[in-house]
Amino acid sequence: MKRIAIFASGSGSNAENIARYFSGSNDIEISLILSNKKEAFVHERAKKLGIPSYTFSKTEFDEADLILETLQQYEIDFIVLAGFLLKVPRPILEAFPNRIINIHPALLPKYGGKGMYGDRVHRAVIDAGEKESGISIHYVNEHYDEGNIIFQATCEVLPSDSPDDIAQKVHQLEYNYFPEVIEKIVRNNNFDKIHKK
Repeated sequence: MKRIAIFASGSGSNAENIARYFSGSNDIEISLILSNKKEAFVHERAKKLGIPSYTFSKTEFDEADLILETLQQYEIDFIVLAGFLLKVPRPILEAFPNRIINIHPALLPKYGGKGMYGDRVHRAVIDAGEKESGISIHYVNEHYDEGNIIFQATCEVLPSDSPDDIAQKVHQLEYNYFPEVIEKIVRNNNFDKIHKK
């Protein structure tokens, strides 16, 4: 059994979608959900799904000892960031080399980096006059949104689109592809090439 921990900072709709995708699997499970926000709705989703969830402070995350102990306690093999906004500290990166993945709501390397999340990304895409946006699933390294890209999928950006319109299209791509790509990575552990749809 491969065990996955999901880190999330907000509502947790992606976390729930991933957990439901694997709920019938015999060899992959979502064992744990961790958040840096006590009030994050992801905890409610975790409770409903019967998945343990914990909150940690930024200091606990940066120091990493408690986080690593918890991941070890649950025998975690992979980490998935799903709407998680903190930079992963070096001790966690070193404990899970090429076993931490993130999803970004734009086509990296464009519109990534510190502070680029949610509507800020979609607004930047519109302001730049882009004709398409999409999702990038990538390995996590010590820099925001700079790890090797594993998979990208695109959606059209219309001249009339608002940030909300783009967000809806991007969320649909996230729901369609993120669990499937996670499954391939966890099963093969060598899904290193960029796949584009």
